[in-house]
Amino acid sequence: MKKKLSLICTVAGLLFLSNGCTDLKEEVLDETLSAQLSEEATANGLIAPVYALLPNLFQHTTYFALQEISTDEAILPYRGGTDWGDNGIYLALHAHNTTSTDPNVNSTWNTLVQSISRSITAISSYKNSTSPGAAVYLAEARGMRAYYNLIMLDMFGIAFVKEDPGAPSVIVRGDEAVKYIESELLDVEPLLQPKSVVGPGRLNQAAAWGLLSRLYLNAAVYRNIYGQTFDFQPGDMDKVIQYTDKIIASGQAKLSPDYFSIFSDNNHTNDELIFAVDQRAELNGHNRMAYFSISGDQFPLAEFPAANGTDGPGITSDFYQSWVQAYGAVDPSRDPRFYKQNMSIYTNKADTCINDADYKINRGILRGQQYGALRVNGAFVRCPDGKLKVGKLTYVTRNRADLPVSFSELIDFTTAGSNYNTGYRVEKYEFSSKSNTGRNRGEADIVILRLADIYLMRAEAKLRKSNDAAGALADVNLVRASRTATLAPPALTSMTLDLLFRERGFEFYWEMLRRSDMIRFGKYEGKWTEKTNSDVKKRIFPIPQTAIDGASNLPGYLKQNDGY
Repeated sequence: MKKKLSLICTVAGLLFLSNGCTDLKEEVLDETLSAQLSEEATANGLIAPVYALLPNLFQHTTYFALQEISTDEAILPYRGGTDWGDNGIYLALHAHNTTSTDPNVNSTWNTLVQSISRSITAISSYKNSTSPGAAVYLAEARGMRAYYNLIMLDMFGIAFVKEDPGAPSVIVRGDEAVKYIESELLDVEPLLQPKSVVGPGRLNQAAAWGLLSRLYLNAAVYRNIYGQTFDFQPGDMDKVIQYTDKIIASGQAKLSPDYFSIFSDNNHTNDELIFAVDQRAELNGHNRMAYFSISGDQFPLAEFPAANGTDGPGITSDFYQSWVQAYGAVDPSRDPRFYKQNMSIYTNKADTCINDADYKINRGILRGQQYGALRVNGAFVRCPDGKLKVGKLTYVTRNRADLPVSFSELIDFTTAGSNYNTGYRVEKYEFSSKSNTGRNRGEADIVILRLADIYLMRAEAKLRKSNDAAGALADVNLVRASRTATLAPPALTSMTLDLLFRERGFEFYWEMLRRSDMIRFGKYEGKWTEKTNSDVKKRIFPIPQTAIDGASNLPGYLKQNDGY
């Protein structure tokens, strides 16, 4: 029954984008109780479902996988020849051979469709509400519908236009889709509240300005998705500069001196965040951004000996070498965005004893031998004084105590490149202190928009509009110089589009921007580890076959994207 209901929901969501189908586990208020709610309470309750699926969208196997593993930043081989096999979907995703039956594509599509549906339901209800706050909530719901459609356009090349909950959606593409999303964001922007009032977890005015900037920056791609070149119109670039200027001048966000604090457990109050997935550990939090890449024999929390990683994706050698080329003879850890050492490298032969409160694993890009709490039979080993015993890690949980947890630059689809320890790993988001399994109770808000991206979008618009290298260089160096908690990256002396692309990789790796960046900068058809496919039709993903089948009673309604 559950499988049948899921298929029905997918089809209904596609054709009618209504909110009739929801997860069976959702709590439904009793009708008599809901009838007693005030207009204000009802208005407050209507907005929650609009945001509710954001954590699902930003899980490791949905939006993250499609945006990162399809690029030169992330690769996920069969670990040990078996783990993370998943019928080859991650190999295909990285090599640009994804099909319309891919479960991650399907999950991402369904989450977006449901989120658009919930937004439409809220919009329809707010239009008849007499609550004093209804106008603001209506603006938020419309803005979120535009945001979900922006992702849909970026990933699948289409957007859904719908006002009447009972009527089928109209599908738009290209310039028509750009204009629709633009008009929605422009309409609601004056009505949204400042970030200082609602925080980064709700669509605020600065977030709308940022989404408009992102839309205008990518509009040339969306208008001509398969083009050999893109026409970055001066008018679009002017608008990028206009809206990024507004954010910067508003003072609603500030660059963070400590780079990794942007991704820490308590980042909800970090001034650099403009818009984020508001995670609450006991409500909707998942810890997958932290656990996905690190080893299954890394146990980051002294309190929870069952919370570990999973040996998922690593960075490609190609991406690592971009850091090496930038820093030459200097190790890339010189850049505070590359690495943060929380735990010393222990060189003594005996195991080291440390206090539980002092035990934190390192952050950023992890290379070489890893150290951590030692476990025997599921429990941490303790020193005679009760402290944690920390030493060199091996793959005990994989029954490979002979294999050190020593991450290598090599990672590919060969047997040698697919071992558990291959590939440098990424621990950008802090491992949640409340995650007793490693996979749950995420605390860190997941970044959607932050101020560094605003500066770098403005820099790119300056370059594309008038080759204003000096203006672009100033923006990039301002971001670099802001990371003063440690030694800031050295100032750059020149700026080109290629250098800006490289800088975006350094600043935003693992933040689900890479695929869109690669397409816009003309890099997505290039070659990197285990990827040689240069087909421009792979810039967007296939529409799930289940969705097309579900729409088959409306001939011509939903056409599969070219190349699939």
